Amino acid sequence: MPATLETPLSAIPDLPPRMVTALAKEGVERVGDVVMWLPFRHEDRARAADTIFHPSSQPACHQVVVVKVGTKFFGRRGGVFEAQVEPAGGSALGQRLTLRWWGMTYMSRVLAEGQRLIIYGRIKEWNGRLSMDHPEFEVMEEETGETIHTGRITPIYRLRSGITQKTLRTAAWHAVRALPDGFLPDLLPRPSAAGEFAGWNRARALKAVHFAASMEELEKARRYLALEEFYAYQLRVVRRRRAVLEAGGLCHAPGTLALDFQKALPFEMTQAQKRSLLEIQRDMASPAPMNRLLHGDVGSGKTVVAFAAMLAAVENGRQAALMAPTQILAEQHYQNARKWLEPLGVNVALRTGNRAEEGGVELFSKARSGGRGQVVIGTHALLYDEDLLSDLGIVVIDEQHKFGVAQRARLIQKGRTPDVLVMTATPIPRTLTLTIYGDLDVSTLDERPRERGKIITKVRPASKKEEAAAFLRAQMEEGRQAYLVYPLIEESEKLDVTAAKRGHEEWSKLLPHFQVGLLHGKLSAEEKDAIMRDFRAGKIDALVSTTVIEVGVDVPNATVMYIHHAERYGLAQLHQLRGRVGRGQHTSYCVLFVPDKDEEARERLAIMEETTDGFRISEEDLKRRGPGDILGKAQSGQAPLRFAELLADTRLVRLARQLAEKSLEEDPRLLDARFSELRAFVFQEDSPQAMMQ
Repeated sequence: MPATLETPLSAIPDLPPRMVTALAKEGVERVGDVVMWLPFRHEDRARAADTIFHPSSQPACHQVVVVKVGTKFFGRRGGVFEAQVEPAGGSALGQRLTLRWWGMTYMSRVLAEGQRLIIYGRIKEWNGRLSMDHPEFEVMEEETGETIHTGRITPIYRLRSGITQKTLRTAAWHAVRALPDGFLPDLLPRPSAAGEFAGWNRARALKAVHFAASMEELEKARRYLALEEFYAYQLRVVRRRRAVLEAGGLCHAPGTLALDFQKALPFEMTQAQKRSLLEIQRDMASPAPMNRLLHGDVGSGKTVVAFAAMLAAVENGRQAALMAPTQILAEQHYQNARKWLEPLGVNVALRTGNRAEEGGVELFSKARSGGRGQVVIGTHALLYDEDLLSDLGIVVIDEQHKFGVAQRARLIQKGRTPDVLVMTATPIPRTLTLTIYGDLDVSTLDERPRERGKIITKVRPASKKEEAAAFLRAQMEEGRQAYLVYPLIEESEKLDVTAAKRGHEEWSKLLPHFQVGLLHGKLSAEEKDAIMRDFRAGKIDALVSTTVIEVGVDVPNATVMYIHHAERYGLAQLHQLRGRVGRGQHTSYCVLFVPDKDEEARERLAIMEETTDGFRISEEDLKRRGPGDILGKAQSGQAPLRFAELLADTRLVRLARQLAEKSLEEDPRLLDARFSELRAFVFQEDSPQAMMQ
């Protein structure tokens, strides 16, 4: 009778009982536990090397014959088992290779003279002898000629204590062979007979992921399973988008305020800003609620576009709210909004953790009242204020990735299906945009305002501080200002403050004739606000700071940024920090200090010297750091995608979206009916049992 995923491993023919026992001790007892324990990489051991042994840093596969075995003992230190082998096809050079297993004298009961083996490992040379330590090996069976561990595309698994690669690989080999071709139902619609995946199904792909006949077959299996993963995501995205559209929204037809606003600006908006604003206004004028992402590089002018969009809601008698991730940024937005919008007759209010203000008047008093802000700007404190927000027409969320899913949802729920605009200064590659924001329309700001200056970036050793100080003094003598950034250490915020304080002391001595300020997260909101006001006003020449200045702080006269311990930051965060300079007309400079001998850091950060293109940097950062939990509540780290490669599988994302649209059109309740099955496959936990739930 064919096996199923529920079949006990003890019932699988040819699987050694000792392996069944070892797996059972770790809770791996069913065929499904093994089949869904997927390899995390593969090694191509299919091509055996030639008949000559060569020392190499790369592992190689060889067919050999054992010609001599023996054990050497070293007293209490144990011993080493050695097997001398020759190429199975013979060697004109008469070469021998010594296989060694340190501390594993029991190997004398495993290997014997005359056996034919396939071995896999690195050959090294020592005192004229060639050796290979602890190689992977397999005794060749004469009757079948089949191998599991060598001589093929070999799966490599992440292990838990008590289970070895050989044990798990052997169990997977026998389990896969015992399963029939259709042992799993398909998640995807049946592929077309002439398409890329003709003849493929979920069962075949899973079998091939464990034991593919070739690297080409393995890649085809990966792509099929990647398409399944994207399909599962897109089903959720498409249904969520349809639910928003069906809910109906508020029509916010643009009037004259946005035009008056643009005319009053001291600069002309870029073509990218005008195009994005038109896309947003078109959405707001429709009966369906807007759900749009505005993304672009640092300094590309998202805030101006957002203010212009918010005026459409104001003209239609509703409130507009903008939520920023920090008090510094919220207060900066508030000051800009007052400067630009109050002359147009728009009432602007502020709400942060310890401050509420409307039209420049403090509201925290016993006789709090009064007015109702037409444009309300604040931090997450907006979520808990029942007085300022009463009839939201549009919600703008700045640096949306800084907020959790629940926080964004709570603010949106304060309105009657308001229009939603989310913004980020972290440029998002096209592929990731399709995947993460498939339920959002996307507007892209791919131009910098013409009045912005050039930014020159250099990676320098930390020992060059004296030269850096001399350059900084020259810049400040010309009237410029600087940021001196120290890293935020999450494990101990106290350490971060100490580092910044020490930096403040050092720079105060290096810049004796200039005013050096200190800004960090331990200061009160009033202290931080006062320091930033002094810095903007030019009363502070150099500001020693932690990453609290990462997002949105706008001081056009600041043209120098020194980032200490730059190796501790991700590329995208460095680009965000660098965006605090280059906001005026003068050429700006960003210096990334790394440890003197840290060549790895210099190599990783080289792209920061090459380009100021945030899209390119974002793509590189995505490769290195992962995109985060893109549909859940986690904000960083690797996404729960087992097979998909976000940067390589753009076409699969589009195909998955088309399939999801078609599937939900045919059966709107498909996701409800198959959610458990989809989650079990796509959102797997680490344990085999959780994978099958």
